[in-house]
Amino acid sequence: MDTNLLSNYVLKAIDAYPYDLEETVENLNYALSYESDNAYALYLMGRLQAEQLGDYEKAKHYFAEALASKMDFAKVYPKYILVLIWNHDFDEAQKLIDFATTVRSIQKGELMVLQAQLFECQGAYKKALKTFKKSKLFVYNNSFISFIDSEITRVKNKIKPKKKKTSKKKKKNKKKSKKNNKND
Repeated sequence: MDTNLLSNYVLKAIDAYPYDLEETVENLNYALSYESDNAYALYLMGRLQAEQLGDYEKAKHYFAEALASKMDFAKVYPKYILVLIWNHDFDEAQKLIDFATTVRSIQKGELMVLQAQLFECQGAYKKALKTFKKSKLFVYNNSFISFIDSEITRVKNKIKPKKKKTSKKKKKNKKKSKKNNKND
């Protein structure tokens, strides 16, 4: 197989995703027919299945195949972990996070954000907050830091929901209605 032709199909699929899904699928199918274990084509097919079609089981399959083909393909790990979280495969997501931290060239801050989101999905809000705050130390992008700050605010709101203020008149009316009900 001519490597240039394979690369052209993969590059065309990358260029078309997510704006032209038909062209993306066509080029990915050509690429995978030439080389069924092409890590980037498998990764992109996994993203397509998860993000566009919502088929998390197929996405998990494609991501696993991509990692089997190339274990140090750092782009796969965050998307794969996110799909595992979306699919409520929390134990599997935790194992993958733990393994991904050993991969060179992986963004530790992004993994920590995913760890915090996993904690949040499991209801461990304080652990999630602590992990979000710690993740800010490992990122180098101001917009990503702003995203983390918004996530921290969102989780804090889950911990302490805002109380509705009731007016004094409503409180007095409730007390009067309780007294009237007792007297009846």
